[in-house]
Amino acid sequence: MSATLLQERIDGVLSLTLNRPEILNSFNAEMARELQAALADAAADDTIRAVLLTGAGRGFCAGQDLAEALPKDGVMPDLGDFVRTTWNPIIRAIRTLEKPVVCAVNGTAAGAGANVAFACDIVFASTSATFIQSFAKIGVIPDSGGTFILPRLIGLQRATALTMLAEKLPAQQALEWGLVYKLAEPDELQAEALACAKQLATQPTRALGLIKRGFNASLGVSLDTQLEFEETLQREAGRTADYAEGVKAFLEKRTPRFTGK
Repeated sequence: MSATLLQERIDGVLSLTLNRPEILNSFNAEMARELQAALADAAADDTIRAVLLTGAGRGFCAGQDLAEALPKDGVMPDLGDFVRTTWNPIIRAIRTLEKPVVCAVNGTAAGAGANVAFACDIVFASTSATFIQSFAKIGVIPDSGGTFILPRLIGLQRATALTMLAEKLPAQQALEWGLVYKLAEPDELQAEALACAKQLATQPTRALGLIKRGFNASLGVSLDTQLEFEETLQREAGRTADYAEGVKAFLEKRTPRFTGK
């Protein structure tokens, strides 16, 4: 296991902690590979039923480590290569993982770091956290799904202002705009986010994955297409062991015991 990403399994939850606190958990190639591999493992391992992503130290993630993006021998790097090898695989892995991904934003979330958080399914943030679309400050565009996710979460006008002005957004405003699900005091954040992830790990995992698949599909199709897709997803959900258990528990007036199958 690399020191750049700490991993722990807790009651069906894979807890992942970005661990380069001295530079606000900015991503280098090593940490990108580690996170991509961990998310792939989570997808393949049936004993993992939820993921919790957070950062070590006083920040969540400040995006790309610009030390890796400096000119070499007078030649500017191809930033598209960083997007292709680092950020796109991470965003795709989070969005296509058919298990809940909870994010605990413990401090600064800047640039791609903010967009990684927004790509997660349920986002908790410390009351002291801040979010900033810092790309324009260095003359680049939002990546890591920013141009896709932000307008859908907060509307085109706010997304445009956030990205062009590159102003810090405090946690309370992020909550009011719908960028995060819930705020927590700094010393309570990790416990609250972990409790949520542990709860999700006891729920019907395949149904949660189908919910996520449905939401993903809805982002670019017509209502009729989505209604037909819901029919397909519901048919698949109705064939799971957890559906049978859920109905049986309802009839027996007891708490269901879901296995994720």
